[in-house]
Amino acid sequence: MFKTFSILFFLQRNKVTKDGKAPIYMRITVNGKRSQISIKRKVAVEKWNSEAGKVVGKSIEVRELNRYLNSLENKIFKIQQKLLDDNRPISALLIKNIFTGKIENHKMLLKIFQDHNNQVERLVGKDFAPGTLERYKTEKKHLESYIKLEYKIEDISVKEIDHKFINGLEYYLKTERNCSHNTAIKYITNFK
Repeated sequence: MFKTFSILFFLQRNKVTKDGKAPIYMRITVNGKRSQISIKRKVAVEKWNSEAGKVVGKSIEVRELNRYLNSLENKIFKIQQKLLDDNRPISALLIKNIFTGKIENHKMLLKIFQDHNNQVERLVGKDFAPGTLERYKTEKKHLESYIKLEYKIEDISVKEIDHKFINGLEYYLKTERNCSHNTAIKYITNFK
């Protein structure tokens, strides 16, 4: 679930050309994590309004460039809305990848966990005891419940797993599932 979302256009002032123009970049920020994209346009540094994130002036070129910036912003908002409508996790990197056409085939956590459990099941009696398989199945059920409760989605991308997710899972196991500290840590270890 995202809490903060913003789009900012800015000049890359360390890349100013000899004619005084700097490339314009778009920065997408979700929950404090950033991703930026060059929009493949340059503008004279003195014509840029940093606070507004727009070009200053009334010429046709200025109006066209500002209109282009508005259209990019609208596309980003549409991508964000589509992710919300699809109940998918939102990150700056995901929005950037969708925008640039580099949509990655995100590996989803519960699918990976199920694939792992299927492999363990085939190896019961060879490499794993039946109890081990049951622990992994129970861990997957706990993960499903935690993701639904905390993130309000069916599955989560592996790229979204971070320290906050792990701490939240441990807290969930101790409070919602009434696991002891040692049991919760064993589940976290199995998860890793």
